[in-house]
Amino acid sequence: MEKQVRILSEEQMKQFVEEGFIIVKGLFQPEELAEISDTFERIGQNPVPGFFEPDMEAGTEDPLKRYPRVMQPHRFNDTAKKYMLHAPVMAVLRELYGEEALAAQSMFYYKPPGSRGQALHQDNFYLQVEPGNCIAAWTAVDAADMENGGLLVVPRTGEHEISCPELADSAESFTTHYVKPPKDRAVVPAVMDPGDVLFFNGNLIHGSYRNKTKDRFRRAFICHYANASASRISGFYRPLFREDGTSVDLELNEDGGPCGVEFDKAYPH
Repeated sequence: MEKQVRILSEEQMKQFVEEGFIIVKGLFQPEELAEISDTFERIGQNPVPGFFEPDMEAGTEDPLKRYPRVMQPHRFNDTAKKYMLHAPVMAVLRELYGEEALAAQSMFYYKPPGSRGQALHQDNFYLQVEPGNCIAAWTAVDAADMENGGLLVVPRTGEHEISCPELADSAESFTTHYVKPPKDRAVVPAVMDPGDVLFFNGNLIHGSYRNKTKDRFRRAFICHYANASASRISGFYRPLFREDGTSVDLELNEDGGPCGVEFDKAYPH
């Protein structure tokens, strides 16, 4: 039997366990990024009810009214589904999980110049993958840095318990939830080139600041995954998909989590 070639080094595996995240360089090729870019350029021209609902007449006061994120594009677009199940990404996830990964969510962020960021938060508060955890694969379609609102991570919070969020500053965040990082943990930028993929677990505290540029979008294709041994997930993310495209329907996780069932955690990350 042919031995499977590993993608991640021992150092990368160690970093993921200890820090809660890794950046894998150049996991998407330029022609793949071009296909993703072209696909979402077309999607961006017209509303898709329930998935992409822009105000086509919006002015420049709030750029996200014209370019909100696209939610679950794999449910209506074959290219999005293809890259949600991108073989190199799935291979990295298999190494991180130690088992097969199941795709649960896809998103596309345009983040045009002037856009607000997203307050610090934890993904598994929303996905509620149990037992196990979700992992995000955050693909930079454009270069992502501090100027155009690249992602921020709080290292060594991958083992931080899922926290009940506070109210975010709506002047700086387009989402309403904010998780305060521990006092002894610093927020650091995840600087990325196009084609790089940031993997991080569902407990890691992360977010982003405003896009401060006048002429640079910060486009990103972001997907979330569950371990194949998980049995429950929040309803918004069902069904899930194996790498071969077949669907898997985990049980609905009806647990209220740390905030109780009355807390609004149905907000789709």
